[in-house]
Amino acid sequence: MRIKKKTWILTFESTTQAMAAEKFCMEQNLPGRLIPIPREITAGCGLSWKTAPEARDEVLTALKKAGYRWEAEYVLEL
Repeated sequence: MRIKKKTWILTFESTTQAMAAEKFCMEQNLPGRLIPIPREITAGCGLSWKTAPEARDEVLTALKKAGYRWEAEYVLEL
């Protein structure tokens, strides 16, 4: 059985925003990956950025500084 752990999820309003943010995060070597939005969340385009809660500030600071937008953020047990 898989052990659930806290995961930070960032959602986007559009697929274009999500894919642009993914490209930026990968180029900047930011932790995480693009995943389908977990079923516990009903939001936006269906894609979200997943990473550890400890990486939240690093990811948000980089995205804000580069002018990226997102819809919402969540911490879930996944």
